[in-house]
Amino acid sequence: MPDVNLITLTDPRAPAAEAYRTLRTNLMFYSVDHPVSTLVITAPVAGANSSIALANLAVTLAQGGHPTIIADCDLRKPSQHEIWNLGNEQGLTDMLLDDAVLDNPPLQGTAIDDLHVLTSGPLPPNAADLVGSNRMDRVLSALRERADYVLCNVPPVLAVTDAALLGLKTDGVLLVLRAGTSRRDHAARAKETLERIQVPILGTVLLNAARESAIKDYYS
Repeated sequence: MPDVNLITLTDPRAPAAEAYRTLRTNLMFYSVDHPVSTLVITAPVAGANSSIALANLAVTLAQGGHPTIIADCDLRKPSQHEIWNLGNEQGLTDMLLDDAVLDNPPLQGTAIDDLHVLTSGPLPPNAADLVGSNRMDRVLSALRERADYVLCNVPPVLAVTDAALLGLKTDGVLLVLRAGTSRRDHAARAKETLERIQVPILGTVLLNAARESAIKDYYS
């Protein structure tokens, strides 16, 4: 089981859990002509809990019957192995460096059917070079063959270039903001950074938002 509380598992009837299911539906029907299957989930800066948002979204996708892989592509401060209480001896970096591992991804199962995790593996000295490499395209292709959805965990947009580099290789980026914490200027700069190199921004997720009274009454 996860080593942190994920609302989609601990309280699946909560409004926040329902919001993640709504997000799942919106992504599934984002584009009929170009369905979303690989997605980068990140935030402008640290502190928005984008890794937790990714994990919750992955749970709802898997619970909906869609094989889903969480790929921890944060090769600087990975977190998915901690969230899911998994070992991190082997993972993405091994796929990036070893053909044998590329053909047999070291996916780890979870307590949720249809949900697997590819942890980061040992941290390299050249994270951006690996994430932006042609080899990363092959990794994503190998993962897509094994799942309907591949959700990529990456560092914040304004911290390093990794999110932008990986965004160019996937169907797009989902930006996570946190009410009361995320700054408007940071969100604007992150948007400009991604748009400058034509990374598709699929939307934003606002965490910790106040509920309207009518919605609160319905769930009470």
